[in-house]
Amino acid sequence: MGKRATISWKKPNRSVGGNIVIFAILIILGVFTALPLIYTIVNAFKPFDEIFIFPPRLYVRRPTLDNFVLLFQLATNMWVPFSRYVFNSLFICVVGTIGHILIASLAAYPLAKHQFAAKRIINEIIVLALLFTPQVTYIPLYIIMSNLKLIDTYGALIFPAWQMTLGLFLMRQFMTQIPDALLEAAKIDGAHELGIWWRIVMPNVKPAWLTLMILSFQQLWNQTGGSFIFSESLKPLPTLMSQIAAAGIARAGVGAAVALVLMIPPIILFIISQSSVMETMVNAGIK
Repeated sequence: MGKRATISWKKPNRSVGGNIVIFAILIILGVFTALPLIYTIVNAFKPFDEIFIFPPRLYVRRPTLDNFVLLFQLATNMWVPFSRYVFNSLFICVVGTIGHILIASLAAYPLAKHQFAAKRIINEIIVLALLFTPQVTYIPLYIIMSNLKLIDTYGALIFPAWQMTLGLFLMRQFMTQIPDALLEAAKIDGAHELGIWWRIVMPNVKPAWLTLMILSFQQLWNQTGGSFIFSESLKPLPTLMSQIAAAGIARAGVGAAVALVLMIPPIILFIISQSSVMETMVNAGIK
């Protein structure tokens, strides 16, 4: 009998000094990337006289909560209750995010796992649509919302979020990696297409739809709705915050507090789901 062939793996030949250099570079890049976040947090706790010091400082000498106190006072004195703005933002974010995940996954499933005549053309259109920024579609989007009688309603912000092309692209890329044998076994067991999508496909692409949850929530959370919503009682929270901060230099501290408050929910959501986001980006081929 012949000898069994063996494969030997060699440990990468890298010195301790090389490891130190690599870690030092990564730490420097990480700190540089975090500078905008650090500056935003520090500014929110600066007194008025420290905000305009030049050159800007990445630390605060006399921390204060006055900016947040003033923000709370201004928000509670609006003629529309502050809770109404919070409800509007949460409703738009939750409904828009859930709808986007469901629609993107339902559309991606046949594109990834079924064969039909127009599949190649649709996939090319999806990739082409990724090249367009949202600003390009503002005018046609407004015309569509106007014809559907959705101007000055929640739907003007929710429905456009359901059709984000990036979500469909990510879901399709992730679903292509599900083994066909797994789906065929489910069909042999008598599962219908909707059951296969819900019970097999969706659990296997959990990192993808968690990523969509973050992307969709972040986009909707930052929406002001200025082009589609005009009733004050329907406007989301960023609209109120921008109105409070748009009173000139006197409210520079409040503006810094506003930036921090609006930044907290997306960051918390990302921290909770960051491992799934990294896995999705690797599998989808996005750098």
